[in-house]
Amino acid sequence: MTELENKVREAVGKVIDPETGLTFAEMQLIANVKEEESGVVGVDFIPSSPFCPIAFKLAMDVKNAALKVAGVKKVLVHCRGHTMEQQINEMVNK
Repeated sequence: MTELENKVREAVGKVIDPETGLTFAEMQLIANVKEEESGVVGVDFIPSSPFCPIAFKLAMDVKNAALKVAGVKKVLVHCRGHTMEQQINEMVNK
């Protein structure tokens, strides 16, 4: 794992799920962080439920947290395991 991947994983791991009050790291909601090219990071996020009503908000929280990391130019968030993952991914990654 690159230094940037580690920093992004740490930053997105601090995002708090408002329903539980736990961090994404504690809930193990971040499946993967990959630097796809210099400054472009992909983050695989798995909501706690396939019907999570706030999955879009959480995906945006992940994206915003990752964008605050020095050296990150672009973030692609991939919501996995949600009934509306395709729509969420399209909206978050416009």
